[in-house]
Amino acid sequence: MFTQVGISQLYVLDQDAALDFYVGKLGLEVRNDIDLGVMRWLTVGVPGDNREIVLLTPGGPMMDEADAERLRDLVRKGHAGGWLIFYTGDCRSAYETLRSRGVEMTQEPMEQTYGIDCAGRDPFGNHFRITQPRA
Repeated sequence: MFTQVGISQLYVLDQDAALDFYVGKLGLEVRNDIDLGVMRWLTVGVPGDNREIVLLTPGGPMMDEADAERLRDLVRKGHAGGWLIFYTGDCRSAYETLRSRGVEMTQEPMEQTYGIDCAGRDPFGNHFRITQPRA
C-alpha cells in the first residue's frame, strides 16, 4: 500500500529561528519556503534524503487562536510531541560537532543494543536523537 513517509511535521514558535537551527546548526537543507497567504509552508530535509520535515507554527488555518495558544504553551514546555531520530555513521563526532555549534545536547553518546545514540533539543523544546546503528 504505502511506500514511504514523505513529509512529517514539528511545531515551532518562530519559523526563522527554526531555519537558523535546523539548517544553520543541524545542517539540513531548505526544501520549500512558500507563502501560502494563510500560512508559511516551510520544509527542510537531510541532504540526499527525499523526506521532508514541515516546521509549522501553531495557528490558522488549522486551528482557532485559543487552541493555537494552548499548543504554543505545550511547545514552550517541550510537550507538543515533536521529536526526530537522525541516523549517522559517527554518533560521537556528530555530538561533538553539534555541541561546538551551541546545540543543546541532553544526553551524551551511549552504547545501546541497537548501536550508539545521543539526544538533543531544539530551541522550541522538540527532542531529537542521533543514532549510529550497529553494522
